[in-house]
Amino acid sequence: MTPSTLRKTAFRCLLLGILIGTLFSLGPVWAKSQDQERWNKKYEVDVFLFGKEPVPFLKNNAGLLPKGKALDIAMGEGRNGVFLATQGFDVEGWDISPVGLKKAHHLAKEHNVSIQTKVVDLESAELPKNEYDVILMMYYMQRNLFPQIKEALKPGGMAVIETYNVDYLKYQDFRPQWALKTNELLEAFKDFKIIRYQAYDDGKEAYSSIIAQKPME
Repeated sequence: MTPSTLRKTAFRCLLLGILIGTLFSLGPVWAKSQDQERWNKKYEVDVFLFGKEPVPFLKNNAGLLPKGKALDIAMGEGRNGVFLATQGFDVEGWDISPVGLKKAHHLAKEHNVSIQTKVVDLESAELPKNEYDVILMMYYMQRNLFPQIKEALKPGGMAVIETYNVDYLKYQDFRPQWALKTNELLEAFKDFKIIRYQAYDDGKEAYSSIIAQKPME
């Protein structure tokens, strides 16, 4: 191999290294863009994908929640957060999809209430501490948010969480890492007061739900 060929080979290797490094550095940005695009596409339909009614667990237990400031994590089209707004809560919703949040505002308008929203990449989000009276996280699984939720609640505040559990894998092709393990919510909030808990399985779907209260300081 001649010196000229060696120089060309080295230059190509250098360019390849720079390109690979750039791709790796942009990886999370691309992932966020892909997630946002995927959810925007899902929500860009006239109907509300998951309906306009809140999940029954929230609706049936709303009277137990301390009135004040509420955060709806992964708000989507807003059915749960808007419901809390109709119950007198000051609601803020976070989601990666601006299309979903726009629909949430339309739903709020239908109910003559207002909400605040923010487009957020939840995988890199940082929740403020001691900020909220209620935090919802419905059918969104991100385990590293559990400790943040606990810190973001005011003393006496309550977390309301519901999503699919491992028994759901019997009925649907679903990624196991997105399913709650048996009693996982109870373990995650074992230092909180458990107000309500259920592990539901009707032979077609299965999910776990919890309302957990942060201790008073």
